[in-house]
Amino acid sequence: MSPLVLGTLYGVVTLVVMCSGMPIAFALGVVATSFMYFFMPASSLDTVTQNVYEEIASITLLSIPLFILKGAAIGKSPAGKDLYSAIHAWLNRVPGGLGIANVFACALFAAMAGSSPATCSAIGSAGIPEMRRRGYSPGFAAGIIAAGGTLGILLPPSITMILYAVAAEQSLGRLFLAGIGPGVLLVTLFAGYAVYRARKEYRIAYDIYQNGGAKSSYLDDERFSFAQKVEMLPRVLPFLVLLIGVMIALYGGLATPSETAGLGALLAIVLIAIVYGIWKPKDLVPFLSSTVKESGMLLLIIGMSLLYSYVMSYLHISQSAAQWVVDLHLSKWLLLAVILMLVMALGFFLPPVSIILMTAPIILPPLREAGFDLIWFGVVMTVVMEMGLIHPPVGLNIFVIKNIAPDIPLGDVVKGTLPFLALMFVAILLLCVFPGIATALPDMLMGAK
Repeated sequence: MSPLVLGTLYGVVTLVVMCSGMPIAFALGVVATSFMYFFMPASSLDTVTQNVYEEIASITLLSIPLFILKGAAIGKSPAGKDLYSAIHAWLNRVPGGLGIANVFACALFAAMAGSSPATCSAIGSAGIPEMRRRGYSPGFAAGIIAAGGTLGILLPPSITMILYAVAAEQSLGRLFLAGIGPGVLLVTLFAGYAVYRARKEYRIAYDIYQNGGAKSSYLDDERFSFAQKVEMLPRVLPFLVLLIGVMIALYGGLATPSETAGLGALLAIVLIAIVYGIWKPKDLVPFLSSTVKESGMLLLIIGMSLLYSYVMSYLHISQSAAQWVVDLHLSKWLLLAVILMLVMALGFFLPPVSIILMTAPIILPPLREAGFDLIWFGVVMTVVMEMGLIHPPVGLNIFVIKNIAPDIPLGDVVKGTLPFLALMFVAILLLCVFPGIATALPDMLMGAK
């Protein structure tokens, strides 16, 4: 059977099994082992467990459960609410300051927790009720949090980027650094739109009130004294110091990513014990339980995805597909556009983890051949996958928002995310025109490649 026919069959069977409702990890494992049974030597089945173990027995992947523990400790404590409250108090007098506060809180929390769902849940549970209390439309409030939560897979420490670094065999430190510039760009775009939209809604509310209508909460003038603002800082500053310390340890060459993750997790647990008095074993159970569940799920997906990729490689499916793409002789930028559209289409059905591990063997060789910097591409691909987190049918962040604000109709949540999807597309265009947004910082701190 030719690689083309085999590859087509492989893809069709994968879609059928996934659409059956089987969990992604098991679906990939079933497809991979089935094709090993029918199309590979019988002895290959004896090596399934060995292959899976060898793939996940990576020192880089060790950082994943440790970063998840750090994120769980911060995400399931009141740290997110306190962070949001402090930023809101300090930006209260800025036009659209409440929207900006939510964007900034999402960015900072994402950088500490490294998880999109955790960011949405922690900041959204405080931010969405506050925005709605102040008159923000439900869709707008939901859109800000859903979009801000996507920064969890772009700003370091990002679990998605750890997996890309493994799949693409690239430096994790360079990749983390490359995500900072685009992360700041997205924060700026999101905050700018928040100001524009908030002022627009304010003007509408003002006009309605002037014409004899009801007074919106938008028009209430809430103020915080300087003493109140300072009062909110002691609980927030330790976590910001933790964030800065972890970054210095990682980028200053003082520790490896895995050591940094372990240090961050330990310090996060110490901080929530000191700041919030969460130290008893029964208090720590939710953090540890969440870490074990999420880490187990991710590592199982990683192991099965890498087994799936191994079968693709053994049967020459990935090599043939990559060669077919090269033989199309597409121009450099058309090739990139086609690949990004493929990633975006997969984002309708698959989470970022699966997209990276399933597509890397096929898309990376043609991109390398075309002369693209794979660090830069990793950042662009991450932004595209961010879009997948806020559009249906998967849209993980949409469903997290729906869970914490069940009274907001799903349609309103989706409509609220559309302007942010457009802003992400603008960010991708800017990264293509000005690649230095991603590559300048790692080149400056770690030397040009």
